[in-house]
Amino acid sequence: MIDLYTWPTPNGFKASIMLEETDLPYRVVPIDINTGDQFRPEFLAISPNNKIPAIVDPEGPAGRPFPVFESGAILMYLAEKTGRFLPADAEDRMVAIQWLMFQMGGLGPMLGQAHHFRQYAPEPIPYAVDRYTGEAGRLYGVLDRRLSEAEYLAGASYSIADIASFPWTRSHAKQGQSLDDFPNVKRWFDAIAERPAVQRGLAVLADRSAVSRDLDDATRAVLFGERQFARR
Repeated sequence: MIDLYTWPTPNGFKASIMLEETDLPYRVVPIDINTGDQFRPEFLAISPNNKIPAIVDPEGPAGRPFPVFESGAILMYLAEKTGRFLPADAEDRMVAIQWLMFQMGGLGPMLGQAHHFRQYAPEPIPYAVDRYTGEAGRLYGVLDRRLSEAEYLAGASYSIADIASFPWTRSHAKQGQSLDDFPNVKRWFDAIAERPAVQRGLAVLADRSAVSRDLDDATRAVLFGERQFARR
């Protein structure tokens, strides 16, 4: 049984959705990022960048326990393990990987910055809000153009590129966006939201609070301040 170290965030949901989609048995190990679980030595041994999610597969490639950190790497690892949600054809496979990298390198980080400066900055910073809200809108436009020509990001079939991107678009309103402005994204979003495995993946740790908007000083230091920035 795979151990999933996670918390209810967009990146965490990537892993839980993928595990549900692939029907792999797994056990949830909560890592409360509000209280600093991510800095514990036993977690850092699995995820050296102190970020969730991470997994440990007891039946790794060499037949022994194998840890994987970084959400995109987890998706690729599980796709390879199961032969699902990553095309076998070389060209189709590379299309899927490109859109996965788009999410990892652009969509996630920029939507996260928009969300942060709109929701969690201790004081309003108009330049930052405008910059990241505008970039979020541009990236939604990139998705919308792609989804005007294909049912899913990698083409005709649902893939790890969709699994990676969908959780980040769930907070579109907090990123200053409306899906009514991106009809192809809305069609794609609604279709994925209806998938039973996606619904089960989103239910993981649903009773926990990802990040409270009203942060006390200790929690802010863990998430956005001195404890987060400390060298380890």
